[in-house]
Amino acid sequence: MALLTLANSKSPLADTATQRTTLDALPLALSFAQATAHAGRAPLRARAVEILQVNVGKRCNQACHHCHVDAGPDRTEVMPDAVVDACLRFLERSGVSTLDITGGAPELHPRFREIVTRARAAGRHVIDRCNLTITQLPNYGYLPAFLAQHQVEVVASLPSFAARQTDAQRGEGVFDQSIAALRQFNAVGYGVEGSGLLLNLVTNPVGAFLPASQVALERDWKRELTRRFGISFNRLYTITNMPISRYLEFLVASGNLQAYMDKLVTAFNPATVDGLMCRTTLSVGWDGRLFDCDFNQMIELGVAASAPQTIVDASVEALAGRPIAVGRHCFGCTAGAGSSCGGTIASPG
Repeated sequence: MALLTLANSKSPLADTATQRTTLDALPLALSFAQATAHAGRAPLRARAVEILQVNVGKRCNQACHHCHVDAGPDRTEVMPDAVVDACLRFLERSGVSTLDITGGAPELHPRFREIVTRARAAGRHVIDRCNLTITQLPNYGYLPAFLAQHQVEVVASLPSFAARQTDAQRGEGVFDQSIAALRQFNAVGYGVEGSGLLLNLVTNPVGAFLPASQVALERDWKRELTRRFGISFNRLYTITNMPISRYLEFLVASGNLQAYMDKLVTAFNPATVDGLMCRTTLSVGWDGRLFDCDFNQMIELGVAASAPQTIVDASVEALAGRPIAVGRHCFGCTAGAGSSCGGTIASPG
């Protein structure tokens, strides 16, 4: 079992009002709403709901330093049955094509297998956001074969193809367990050309800087993981660290917050706005509340008051075209090549 990086996973900046106040107190050149207005993209509005991203809870077998969810083994938030049922009803009754399951470690939810099975039976594409080491725990070794059976896309987080950098961010021994997990996924066909089983990796910077080129990094990662460990995968996604939760705590403690936010604002790229994940994704919290994206969920910035507030009341018709709630953290998704749950959005320019 992976050793944990934190004795208590909950960040001192876990209070969402404190996080927003900390960001709002910074002197910045402009607000995110002003930036999108100058780019001719305001007010920012959602399009049709194409992806239902469901956070089934904050329980996790790891407590990573960069985690924007503040997840860990001591968190007790788990999606109750009534909310799970409402999510599945919404999915089955709507034309939403993709279910994106996240956490915490989503596989720890007691109904994880049922959620996957029902979504696939309804003809939906399913994504499991996996931390890899969960497969090394007792009772979870079934996961690679189960996910392959149901043709679930696996999006797995791995900070680096080197042990030192990965363990520094995620905990001692995490890298070796992650490599063992990737080999198990390869063994059942994931990441193997022609198998149809997608294995995509996610990496984020370990410091207060933007990700390097996703194309260049993917080339390096494929070469090094193949050469060092005989591992293959499909795509590498680079994600910008968002200035919320534990990463915000790091920025404050290291004295990098102002400089990092200035960097994000300066790197604002109008070409990323049309491809922002909030335009086509509906995020559901473990308690059923609705958000425009996973990051807004973590600072409790809910959907517009004019839209349904919970998954119980939700309909795609009522959510289409809604104004998107924005804040200063949104600059993290529009800096440089942009950042989303599917990696970069556009070329800088």
